[in-house]
Amino acid sequence: MQNLNRCANFAPHFITLLGFSMRKIISLICFLLPILASADVLQIREDAPDRYVVVKGDTLWDISAMFFKDPWKWPEIWALNKQAIKDPHWIYPGDLVYLDRSTGTLTTTPPAPALVAEPVTPSNIVKLEPKVRVVGQNTEAIPAIPLDVIASFLQRPLVVDEEELDNAPKLVGTYEQRTLLSVNDLAYAQNLPTDKGSQWQVYRPNVKFVDPDTDEELGQEVMYLGDATVEKFGDPSTLRITNAILEINKGDYFAQAGTGYSTSYLPRAPENQISAKVISIYGGVQQAGQHAVITLNKGRRDGLEVGNVLGLYQKGEVLKTQGWFTPNINLPDMRYGLVMVFRVFNKVSYALVMETKLPVQLLDSARNPE
Repeated sequence: MQNLNRCANFAPHFITLLGFSMRKIISLICFLLPILASADVLQIREDAPDRYVVVKGDTLWDISAMFFKDPWKWPEIWALNKQAIKDPHWIYPGDLVYLDRSTGTLTTTPPAPALVAEPVTPSNIVKLEPKVRVVGQNTEAIPAIPLDVIASFLQRPLVVDEEELDNAPKLVGTYEQRTLLSVNDLAYAQNLPTDKGSQWQVYRPNVKFVDPDTDEELGQEVMYLGDATVEKFGDPSTLRITNAILEINKGDYFAQAGTGYSTSYLPRAPENQISAKVISIYGGVQQAGQHAVITLNKGRRDGLEVGNVLGLYQKGEVLKTQGWFTPNINLPDMRYGLVMVFRVFNKVSYALVMETKLPVQLLDSARNPE
């Protein structure tokens, strides 16, 4: 009986405690809801203008950065869908861009003013009619990112693996046994397939990429030397050098001329968690700034895709503490920039530095933007 009485006396207190706990949980949820709801809300810059006139040389990224703190989310900023992004010809120099603060988006049409209820009379009825938009013949739509910076990287071979290099057509001889070839010189190549067309590019292996974490060989970056056209297929085949930016010689390789790549980029965070490192800065330099091209040690096999945006992070400092038994304090990594992947190979990727507050350095981290 005493146990029953004790339980009976405890029950109301338990219910009260349970109710108090539930109220705390509900209060916590109510407190967090605005934070969770605004986590993905696009933040407008404090100094954002109400409108902007597009000029030649602008990009969607640049314009978006004038208005919003996360310009890489420009498909959301412009309220575009994937179908609309496939057609890049929709905003031109001379267009006016307006910030619609009510929706948090950009538009090329003035935002509608706040509606005020007024009686409708025949005198204030406006008849709307379709209008023709006139665009100059020499006017080009602005791109998503500066395409002139990456154009050469889209049409040329950049990375080959060992197997691909072993099977690639190779320059085995020259006319009159010339040591160096230039424009209009003849070259002879073995293993040149007859079903790949007559236009070829000449390249030379240059830098071998090695993963800094696993020591795995990721492939070789190659140096573009020039172009050649097949004059006669055979064994060996005869090609004439049509363009040479560097001297070509025996032992160089041939790759099929690029057929072009999409220039309509959909910037977005990777679907998978990516933790990459900068393993090379194009041009052989140790540091880079905005619009530099960098190489990452992650590629298609890791889930990276063209258009993926990654944050650049500098490793946090270690604060040493005094005392034998007090552990050092590791400061968190600091995000200082953003890159966008524009070309992906199996084990490595090339990315364009879109924003940076610090010089990009080798072995800096690149991962999902937080």
